[in-house]
Amino acid sequence: MSQPVQPAINAATRLCAVYGSPIAHSASPAMHNAAFAALGLNWRYLAFEVDPKNLRAAIEGAKVMGFAGINLTVPHKLLAVDMVDKLDESAKTWGAVNTIRFGPEGAVGFNTDADAIVTALHEDLAMSLRGAKVLLLGAGGAGRTAALKLAAENVAELFLANRTSSKAEQIAGEITRRFPSVRVSVGYPRTAVDLLVNATSLGLKADDSSPLDEQQFSLKQVRAVYDMIYRPVETKLLAAAEAAGCRTANGLGMLLHQGAKAFEIWTGRPAPLDVMRRALEQNIYGH
Repeated sequence: MSQPVQPAINAATRLCAVYGSPIAHSASPAMHNAAFAALGLNWRYLAFEVDPKNLRAAIEGAKVMGFAGINLTVPHKLLAVDMVDKLDESAKTWGAVNTIRFGPEGAVGFNTDADAIVTALHEDLAMSLRGAKVLLLGAGGAGRTAALKLAAENVAELFLANRTSSKAEQIAGEITRRFPSVRVSVGYPRTAVDLLVNATSLGLKADDSSPLDEQQFSLKQVRAVYDMIYRPVETKLLAAAEAAGCRTANGLGMLLHQGAKAFEIWTGRPAPLDVMRRALEQNIYGH
């Protein structure tokens, strides 16, 4: 079956992009351009390396040049909260922005990560979150969103581990206020957990150390491990988790579902999920 071909780029082509640092690993262009082609849309999706100090200017640049929207990845999701004209309810609720839509209201910030991680955990690990004990690594934009969403899903206990403990403590305080039935603590647990989630960027580079301090906590005490990183396909954390007998999944599912929601926000059209999944698998796994 032949692949749909996108219309040729011309003066009417709409643009979207992802900003990050690093960004060379991103599979978002493959996913979104396949979706635009499948629907016959004269749109293109690009990727730009944007230093955090230039983020405000880069957002403003996309706005004045008439981009339809942008995605944000590491390390921009928290910074952008104060750089948009308006926050959608999703961004207010989960405290980070990973999607921006440009239009009559200016730059509107959304969060499509929160629902995406829960969907991915259900699909890829068959995880039931209600009543689960979860260890979450990282307290940046992705970590903050994941922590709040996991609490909203009524996990029983949430352990937050982060290099800078003050950031984890801030999130723990917010969870205590908003979700008082969830037991939350900062640092590694002393008992077994149902799920470990890596929301740090450690693992993106070949020479990265594992985000988990195994001197403080052993993977033998974990049932399932989810790493939000999808390239490399198997991080050091996932390889160690598999060796320890854990069920494992990488971040492809989360990338897919947050991207599908962003696509719908920008285009007003239902996302062609199967097309997007196939494009990601081809780009990331090569098949």
